[in-house]
Amino acid sequence: MRILVDADACPVVGILLEEGSRAGAEILLFCDTAHRLERPGAQTITVDRGADSVDLALVNRAQPGDIVVTQDYGLAAMALARGARPLHQDGWRYREENMDGLLAMRHQAQVYRRAGGRTKGPKKRTPAQDTAFRGALRRLLLEET
Repeated sequence: MRILVDADACPVVGILLEEGSRAGAEILLFCDTAHRLERPGAQTITVDRGADSVDLALVNRAQPGDIVVTQDYGLAAMALARGARPLHQDGWRYREENMDGLLAMRHQAQVYRRAGGRTKGPKKRTPAQDTAFRGALRRLLLEET
């Protein structure tokens, strides 16, 4: 069992290492040269900086049944297409049923920003988000693929 992590600015790496090691999962952290991460219990895969370089490196290694942790809707869509099981860092699953709506919202936000609009960043992370993520990850680790 493998967990592939879009690790640039990922707030749940500690939880992933705890739960993944408990389940005997191989953990791969993907980052670019601007966000170098080294964590005991995980393999770090560092790629050159560039638009979507981390996403492409991760999805090219994704296999059916792998857990892919990301907040990027585009990467999640590609992971689904590869048969992986993408999970958002807030603990909800990306599924075929919600992907079209998520990608549409992403597109609308990009159009708005290109036109000069400003969007707010994410709110401060809460303990409830960490709890939700931990529970969702545990369920995925127990799930048959």
